[in-house]
Amino acid sequence: MQSHYPERFERDMGCTEADWQRWLPAAIGEHPWRQDGTQAKVDLPGGVLVLRWAVQPPRVIALVRLPVLRVGFAFEGVDADQRQRFMKRFDLYMQRGGG
Repeated sequence: MQSHYPERFERDMGCTEADWQRWLPAAIGEHPWRQDGTQAKVDLPGGVLVLRWAVQPPRVIALVRLPVLRVGFAFEGVDADQRQRFMKRFDLYMQRGGG
């Protein structure tokens, strides 16, 4: 989790697109949303979050190959407090392994 989430940012997720699509509904929670290909729009109080994703080449470390999915987050009309609340749940849900 971060202490601040800007209106727009990108991050690399260590998952396949199939994993992402399986986890996304629970990470979004009760917010209405719709998906169109490699984009999803999430209705949030005051605005919308547009998520866009693209499969990237795997990250290779010695003999280990890790999937990489680049995800863009674009909040439109969503204030800083609401972004923080949404992303806190989202990040906690998407966290896998480790600490």
